[in-house]
Amino acid sequence: MPNDAPGSRAEPDGLQAALAELATRFPERTIATEGGTVSYREAGAAGGPTFLLLHGIGSGAASWLDCALELARHGRVIAWNAPGYGRSAALASAQPGAGAYALRLRQLVQALELDGVTLAGHSLGAMMAAAYAAGHPARLQRLVLLSPARGYGLPARLAQGAGVLRDRLSTLGELGIPGMATQRSARLLSPGATATQRDWVRWNMAQLHPGGYTQAVHLLCGDAIENYAQPALAALPAAVLCGSEDTVTTPEDSRAVAGLFGFPYAPVAGAGHACYVEQPAAVARAILGSR
Repeated sequence: MPNDAPGSRAEPDGLQAALAELATRFPERTIATEGGTVSYREAGAAGGPTFLLLHGIGSGAASWLDCALELARHGRVIAWNAPGYGRSAALASAQPGAGAYALRLRQLVQALELDGVTLAGHSLGAMMAAAYAAGHPARLQRLVLLSPARGYGLPARLAQGAGVLRDRLSTLGELGIPGMATQRSARLLSPGATATQRDWVRWNMAQLHPGGYTQAVHLLCGDAIENYAQPALAALPAAVLCGSEDTVTTPEDSRAVAGLFGFPYAPVAGAGHACYVEQPAAVARAILGSR
């Protein structure tokens, strides 16, 4: 991306400028659904296409700010806070699968009376998006999986997943959310990320709630995106993208997911794992299908 917003702001108070823009241009709302309250951020206007954005395990709806504002020029943008994130009610199960998140997403779609959305999910949000798409392919106009997390819930990856579970929860217990944000946020960006982009990713991670994050870790380690690669999805307009410098969900892994689903793959040049933060304009074009 040309580094634009919030990460490319050159002024020393770039984070504060981003937070001010967040409050005025991408405000948080809540809505009651059958499964519980869902908080989300919204920009743009009805009358055009609707874009529904799902964040990853270490982030939240606010992180989509720049990408959402790009998309808002074309339609209505809704970025949810997953269950247990922001002001969204947690799921009932302590160890939910992606289907539980997809059900809550369906309840949000029903509550907001959405239809024919373009769904984009990043990292663990991509697994949630895939689960929703597998159950409701006819309700989607387009599906975009950004740096998709594959998950560890297959026999060949269960042992590795058990180690990841121990490591993640141990880090949470030892450092807490603030310490975890300081320690882990930098790995989500490429070496070329701006100081404000680093501050932005760190700030978003610092907003996590331990309970919601813990449920999401169980999802990561107990389910797998392969479980939702149904043949019917191959006919859906779709794409898989990954930052060219992503070391979390690597380009090789993302290409494998694209092949699994039968979706085209494209790199996002000059971006790490949080590709939509570093390159919001490029990712917005890909979500629009005009890459």
